[in-house]
Amino acid sequence: MMMKKRQVVVKRDQGSRRNNNNSSTIRYCECQKNHAASIGGYAVDGCREFMASGAEGTSNALICAACGCHRNFHRKEVDAEVVCESSSPT
Repeated sequence: MMMKKRQVVVKRDQGSRRNNNNSSTIRYCECQKNHAASIGGYAVDGCREFMASGAEGTSNALICAACGCHRNFHRKEVDAEVVCESSSPT
């Protein structure tokens, strides 16, 4: 009996968080902070992409150079790819 080796590639969303044989890219996109929330309105600043104000590992790395907001206010996009190899009988 001969077994064929297969490679399966599965795309996943940000809800799945295992670190087996996967590679992921994280991007922080437009700012979603509501600057008019205190007066009951809705207004965003128009910032389209997060750019860190400082070097990695500093507190300024979490502040956007364009709008001054914390990174958590920017929409997070995670592109992940999981690769797993399996053998199946034929």
